Amino acid sequence: MGGGTLDAAGAQTSDDLAGLLRALRRRHARQQRGGELTYRALAARTGWSHTAIAEYLTGKTLPPTDRLDALVRLLGATPAEQGALATARDRIEESRRRAPRAPDRLVPRQLPADVASFAGRDDELAGLDKLVAAPTAVVVAAISGTAGVGKTALAVHWAHRVAERFDDGQLYVNLRGFDPGGQALSAAKALRGFLDALGVPAARVPADLDAQAALYRSVLAGKRILVVLDNARDAGQVRPLLPGTSAAAVLVTSRNQLTSLVSLDGAHPLPLGLLTRDAASRLLANRLGVDRVAAEPEAAEVIVAACARLPLALSIAAARAQQSGFPLATLATELGTAGQRFGVLDAGDAVGEVRAVFSWSYTALTATTAGLFRLLGLHPGPDITMPAAASLAGLPADEVHRLLTELTRANLLTEYRPGRFTAHDLLRAYAAELSAGTDPEPDRRAATTRMLDHYTHTTHAADELLRPHSDPADHLLTPPTAGVRPERPTTHAEAMAWLTAEHPVLLAALRQAASAGFDAHAWRLGRALDTFLDRQGHWHDRVETCRAALLAAERLGDPVAQAVAHRFLAGAHTVVSQYADAHGHLERALELYVRSGDTEGEARTHQNLASLWDRQGETRKALDHSKRTLALAQAAGHRRAQADALNAVGWCHAQLGEHIRALAYCEQALELLQQLGDRAGEAATWDSLGFAHHHLGQYGQAVEYYERTLDLTRDLGDRWGEADTLSRLGDTHDALGDPTSARADWHRALDIFTALNHPDAATVRAKLQLP
Repeated sequence: MGGGTLDAAGAQTSDDLAGLLRALRRRHARQQRGGELTYRALAARTGWSHTAIAEYLTGKTLPPTDRLDALVRLLGATPAEQGALATARDRIEESRRRAPRAPDRLVPRQLPADVASFAGRDDELAGLDKLVAAPTAVVVAAISGTAGVGKTALAVHWAHRVAERFDDGQLYVNLRGFDPGGQALSAAKALRGFLDALGVPAARVPADLDAQAALYRSVLAGKRILVVLDNARDAGQVRPLLPGTSAAAVLVTSRNQLTSLVSLDGAHPLPLGLLTRDAASRLLANRLGVDRVAAEPEAAEVIVAACARLPLALSIAAARAQQSGFPLATLATELGTAGQRFGVLDAGDAVGEVRAVFSWSYTALTATTAGLFRLLGLHPGPDITMPAAASLAGLPADEVHRLLTELTRANLLTEYRPGRFTAHDLLRAYAAELSAGTDPEPDRRAATTRMLDHYTHTTHAADELLRPHSDPADHLLTPPTAGVRPERPTTHAEAMAWLTAEHPVLLAALRQAASAGFDAHAWRLGRALDTFLDRQGHWHDRVETCRAALLAAERLGDPVAQAVAHRFLAGAHTVVSQYADAHGHLERALELYVRSGDTEGEARTHQNLASLWDRQGETRKALDHSKRTLALAQAAGHRRAQADALNAVGWCHAQLGEHIRALAYCEQALELLQQLGDRAGEAATWDSLGFAHHHLGQYGQAVEYYERTLDLTRDLGDRWGEADTLSRLGDTHDALGDPTSARADWHRALDIFTALNHPDAATVRAKLQLP
């Protein structure tokens, strides 16, 4: 541009604006007959950070109006140029305001599928439309009515109709407020599910319910989002799940009227009665076809009347007609008897009436399918896959696939996600009731054993892929019961995917095992979940599962199982900084191992103590325990424990400034770990080597070793390990005179530590000179 007037006509992006500013800077340098003002020099003259200056001049950040004016005056812009630049900035800001949201933002779309046969409810739909037309505060609609009246169908159908109004997404949860087993979903668990769907890492979610609710409201602040809270028990279960933003809308369904929610929280009551006669007839025609209903209009009217215009009953009756192919008159005759048991529907529970309707679909099943349906009542939920169902039933997978398809077609099961099946709470209660009344107790216990074997053995196989284990107790895993076909993930990625998908099911299975006397399954399942829960930051779940495993091991009276459980519970306590509890469990584990003469277990416990002291800054104590571990591992000939101990001893020497000695130990560890194929141990050792080389001034070597660590930690899904190494890599780049790379490393580390709600975030923030 030389010395002429700047032309801002084409300045439509921040890169263009940054280019104009850089041109001013170069012209200023020529006019002053000197070099360009550096970022730090400009920062010194303006009082802003040199980082901000750099971001303005590289187009990473759009300067505020006042700063842009001051900057261009400093660089000698003419009044005309100042005006042109200000106009360009305003155009960019306006363009950004109108631009669509970034395509990679996380937008939850959790609504279940719409009901294809939905009919009626025109007044209710219009009322909901009116509520959200011009909200001045968060809109809460409380849909109440008897069981099976179509509360969920209405909520989901309307939610799909208005989904486009809520471009920040739709959240959905079944609160199971009237679960026959009494296991209503807690507000805390519902909140954790929502926060996960909104992209909040599990480790960042606080344990306290009020803090979880506050975080939830913060995440939703200003978002146009629709929240559907299905099957609520009472207002207390709902209240923590209400957003605080006027841009949101909430639909709550419940068999209760939720008077407290209406009176105290301003919810709009929407009582839902039975379908009108016309709407009930349309629902039946939607399911069976207009021609079939028109061919037998009298029988259709009898069916509608016998079902009391209850949507759930009508849907199941229609499924019976579809399956059997019998004339509608035959179904009407059956309903003439069974329908008398429905009674007059009121605000009470309709389970008695619905049970009779369920029986029509159940009795139409083949014997084998009916048997599977009953066994599904033994599953703790919230859903089940085909392989797990096959183990539960003790049948081949292809046969179970056919049975699940039959149950889905009969509306006794729903495939709400590909390969994952669930059922309404009343259907689950019906299945459990049938099983209790039909299947002998030994058969029920055998089925539960097969199910728990499936989850325990598959979790163990997945855990072996995350980090190979060789605890003596691991060798005691008994073969699965006959008929059980555990899943066999073959790669680390497959293992992580399976554990992630089954996480809530596995926790439910562990609780069931612990409460029903399956103690061997409870302690082994808790043990096998440990690595996954730790790496993914599910630290509160980790404490719970390890505690359940310990209690089960104590009931078993197995000292080896108790020692392992104490050791892993100590690890869970250590991560959440409960150091006193961790010490207590490790002392008890050490006592049990010594009493049992288990040298290998004793060595591992000393290594756990070394890690615990290292976290507390007691390096000398950590070194003593690491050396004790090494001696015991060498005496026992246990190569894996020996490799870990070599790295631990090296790390302690590096912390004490003895870096040459550190390298000697860590290099031995690395060679052994690579022979064993232990990638997690290898990652830790590359990190130790990087630390030692950094402090020897060998920065290039340190960078190489840290980058190898990062490759492994990212592949392993070890979020904390990745952030910890990034922080040190930033230190090395800074020492190399590369502050740009250093800051990039520190920023990435800070993002992860912040997401994990880890205290190390403060250390990295200080490196970045952030408040």
